[in-house]
Amino acid sequence: MSETIEIPAAEAVPTGPGDRPGFWRTVGQALRGVRHDYTEGPIGRAIVLLAVPMVLEMVLESVFAVVDVFWVSRLGADAIATVGLTESMLALIYSLAIGLSMGAAATVARRIGEKNPDAAARAAVQSIALGIAAAVPIGIVGAILAPRLLAAMGASPGVIANSGFTRVMLGANVVILLLFLINAVFRGAGDPSIAMRTLWLANAFNLLFDPCFIFGLGPFPRLGVMGAAVATTCGRGIGVLFQLWTLRRGRGRIVIRREHISIDPPAMLRLLKISGNGIFQAMIGMASWIGIVRILSAFGSAVVAGYTIGIRIIVFAILPSWGLSNAAATMVGQNLGARKPDRAERSVYIAALYNMIFLGAVGVVFVLLAGPLIRLFSTDPAVLPFGTACLRIVSYGFLFYAVGMVMTQAFNGAGDTWTPTRINFCIFWLFEIPLAYVLSRRVGLGPRGVFAAIAIAFSTLAVVSTTIFRRGRWKEKKV
Repeated sequence: MSETIEIPAAEAVPTGPGDRPGFWRTVGQALRGVRHDYTEGPIGRAIVLLAVPMVLEMVLESVFAVVDVFWVSRLGADAIATVGLTESMLALIYSLAIGLSMGAAATVARRIGEKNPDAAARAAVQSIALGIAAAVPIGIVGAILAPRLLAAMGASPGVIANSGFTRVMLGANVVILLLFLINAVFRGAGDPSIAMRTLWLANAFNLLFDPCFIFGLGPFPRLGVMGAAVATTCGRGIGVLFQLWTLRRGRGRIVIRREHISIDPPAMLRLLKISGNGIFQAMIGMASWIGIVRILSAFGSAVVAGYTIGIRIIVFAILPSWGLSNAAATMVGQNLGARKPDRAERSVYIAALYNMIFLGAVGVVFVLLAGPLIRLFSTDPAVLPFGTACLRIVSYGFLFYAVGMVMTQAFNGAGDTWTPTRINFCIFWLFEIPLAYVLSRRVGLGPRGVFAAIAIAFSTLAVVSTTIFRRGRWKEKKV
C-alpha cells in the first residue's frame, strides 16, 4: 500500500512501496516537520512522526526548572527554598494548563480529522481566550498576595524577603498557560515539530537571560533570585510570541485569520466541559503525591530524601513515554474525526507496545543499577538504601506504567476526560494512599511498603484503563 503524505515541494519524499523511508529518515522528517495525513498510511510511521518531536518537547519543558535551580543554588538556601515553594503553588497553574490543553488538543484534532481547518482555527481561538480569562485573575491575586502566600506555605523570613520571584511567576502566569495551550493546539493539529521548536526558542532565551538577570551581567540589572523569574518569564513570553506569529502566518496546519477571531460562548462551554474534567484529573494526580509524601515523612528526612531522588530519576526517565502517549492522543482524535475508530484503536495498541519496549528496557536498567544511579545524587549512607529501594521497587511496574499512560491519553484524545479522572480518583485516593498506609504501618514494611503501593497502584491503573478502553465507549464521544 502506498502512503498518502502532504509534503511541501522542497521536502517531497518518495512514498511508493519500494521507497518507504527507514526509521532514521522518518525521525529526520519528524524533526523537520514534514506534513503527513495521520488518518492514512502505516500507523507505526505516523506514531514515530508524532512522537519524536513530542518526546523532545517534554524533555525541553523540564529544562526550565533545572536551569533556574542551577543558577539560583548559587544564592543560598533561602533562594532555593523560594523557588521550591513557588513551584508548589505553580502546580495548581500547571494543572489548569494541562486540563485546558486536553480540551484544546482533543477538539482541534477532531476538527483536523474531519478536514475542517477553519473550525480547528476557531477552536484554537476559543482555547486561547479561555487561557487568558483564567490567567488574569490568578495573576492579579498572585502578584498582590505573594508574601502572604509564601507565609501560608510556612516560609521563613529569608524566603519571604525573596517574594519578588513569586510575584513575577504568579503575576505572569499567562505565559505558562498560553505556552501549554498553544502547543497543545499544534500537537492536536499534527504539528508537533512546531511545539518542539517553540520550546527550543524559549529555553535558549531562558539559558541566556538567567545568569544575566540574576547576577547583573553586562547591561542587565542585578535582580538576584527575582532575576530567575524574569528570565524564565521572558523566555516563555518569547516562545508565546513565536506561537502566535506561527498561527497568524500559517506556518502549520492551522491559520488564524481575522474572521476566526471572535468569542463563541457555546464553543467555549464545550471546551470548558472537556477541560474541567482534565483539570480535576491533573489535580488528583498531583495531590496524591502529597499524600504519599505525608506518609513517608513519618519515617524521617532520610526516607523523604531517598524517595525524592528516586522519583525524580523515574520522572525524568519516563518523559519520552509521555511523548508517545501524546502521539496516541493525537492519533485517536484525528482518526475519530475522520470516522476511522478502528484505526484509532489500533494506533493506541501500537503506541502501547512501543512504550512497553522503551520503558521495559529502562526498568531493567533501573532494577540492576539502582544503587549506582542514586549515588550520582547522594552518597549519604542514611539516604542511599531508601533511594535505592524506591527506584528498584517502583521500576518493577514499568511495563504496566507504559500501558496505563497510553490508555489515559487515548481517552483524553477522544475528548473523554471524565473516564480517566474517575479512574485516577479511585486508584490514587481510594486505593494507593490507604494501601501505602497499611503496608507501611500495619503490615510493618515501612517505607518499602509505600514504594510497593506506588508500583501496585500504577499497575492496577493500567489493567483497569485497558479493560474500560476495550469496551469502546470512548469511540462514541462527541467533541
